[in-house]
Amino acid sequence: MAAGAPRVFVSHLAGTAVFDPNGDQVGRVRDVVALLGGRRRLPSVLGLVVEVVSRRRVFLPMTRVTGVESGQVITTGVLNIRRFERRPNERLVLGELLDRQVTLVETGEEVTVLDVGLQRLPARRDWEIDRLFVRKGRKGGGLRSRRGEALTVEWDAVTGFNLEEPEQGTANLLATFEQLRPADLANVLHHLSEKRRAEVAAALHDDRLADVLEELPDDDQVEIINKLADERAALVLEAMDPDDAADLLGELPEDDKERLLDLMQPQEAAPVRRLLSYEEGTAGSLMTTEPIVLRPDASVAEALARVRLEDLPAPLASQVYVCRPPDETPTGKYLGVVHFQRLLREPPFALVGALVDADLRPLPPTASVPALTSYLAAYNIVSAPVVDEGGHLLGAVTVDDVLDDLLPEGWREAAAEGGLPGFVPGPHERPEAPAAPGGAARGPDGREPEDG
Repeated sequence: MAAGAPRVFVSHLAGTAVFDPNGDQVGRVRDVVALLGGRRRLPSVLGLVVEVVSRRRVFLPMTRVTGVESGQVITTGVLNIRRFERRPNERLVLGELLDRQVTLVETGEEVTVLDVGLQRLPARRDWEIDRLFVRKGRKGGGLRSRRGEALTVEWDAVTGFNLEEPEQGTANLLATFEQLRPADLANVLHHLSEKRRAEVAAALHDDRLADVLEELPDDDQVEIINKLADERAALVLEAMDPDDAADLLGELPEDDKERLLDLMQPQEAAPVRRLLSYEEGTAGSLMTTEPIVLRPDASVAEALARVRLEDLPAPLASQVYVCRPPDETPTGKYLGVVHFQRLLREPPFALVGALVDADLRPLPPTASVPALTSYLAAYNIVSAPVVDEGGHLLGAVTVDDVLDDLLPEGWREAAAEGGLPGFVPGPHERPEAPAAPGGAARGPDGREPEDG
C-alpha cells in the first residue's frame, strides 16, 4: 500500500478489480474475510473473497495482496481456484458487519455500522480492522442519510458484534452493490446466509428484486418468494417477465401458486396463467408473451425506437413481429417477421408491412425443445415466433430460453459457484495452493493455518 494511504474502508473495496503484477485483471472483490475472535486485540483480516472470470468465488489471502490503491487491488500473481467456503469462526465484513447495531462502550448509545476500516500493519503483509464509521440513533437511511450523528470510532470503542441480531439492516450493504447488474447481485445474494438473504430481498425495490430473482437458482427463488408477504410477492411476480414468473410459480405447491395468481392484477396474471397451461418442455411453456409487436402500417423509425429500449433483452431486439390488431398477445393475424438488420437497411419512413419475411414459418406452441433447437439452428436466428392454429401470435421463444431448458438441472447453482462444465482455468487461476511467504504450508483453500 502507498505510504499516503495506510487505511481503506470496505465500501471502497466492493467490486474493486483485482490485478496481477503484469496488469492483467483476474477478478473482482466481493467481500472481506475477518477473524473477530482471534488472539489479537483487533480483528485480523484474513483475505478477500474474489469473483474470478468463471464467476467462482475464491479466497485471496491478504499475504498475497501487495497493494490497494487507485481503485484496484494488486496481487502477487496466481490465485487458488478452490471455491471459497467460510469457516465457522470467520465473518464476512460486507455481508455480515455492515448495518449491524452495536453499542458505544463509553456512553451505552446504540449505533449502526456504516463502514469498516482496514489497516495494514507496518512492515508486514498482515491487515486488521481498526476503525468503524457509525451513525447514532435508529438504523437505516444509508450512507447519505442525515438521521443521527455520524462519526469514526476505534474498534475497541464498540461492543456487540458477537451478539445475535434478529433484524439486521441492509441500507449500507445495498449501497456498496447498487451498481451491480442483476446477475451479479443475484450471485451476491446466493452466497449470503439464508437470514441475510431474506433481509436484503425485503429491502430491494420490487423491480430490482424481480430482475434479481430471474437470475437466481430455483431453490433461492422459492426460498425468497416464500418469505415475502403474499401482497409483496404478487407485486414482485407482476414485475418479472411472464415466462420467468411462470417458471417460479411452477415450483410452488398448487395452493400457493393459485393464491399468488389471484392476488396479481388480472391483466398481469393472464399471460402467466396461459404459460402455465402449456406442457413443460414445449414452445408454449418456454416462450415470452412480450415480444415486439407492430402493426403493418408502423414505420421503420418506430420499429427501431422499440428495438432501442434499454430494458429489452438482446434476443427479443433481434426482430419485430408484424400482426393485425390487437397488438397484445394473443394478437390479431400474424403476418410475418422483420429482422433488425433489414430495418437498418431501409429508410425511416418505410412501412414494416412491406418488409416482412413471410417465408420464416412460425412454430406451434406444442413444438418440442429438439424441434426448437433445430429451428433456431436451421434459420440462424435467436428468436422464433409461436403462433396458434388460428394464426394469432402467442409469443416468442428466444435462444436463452432454449439453452436454459437444455442445460443440466441445477446449472444456475453451478454457475453461481463457478463450476460451469468445460471451464478451463486461466493462467492466473490454478488449483494448487501456493506456499506462504517463507515456505510455510497453506491449507487446501489457500488460507494460512489457523491459530492454535
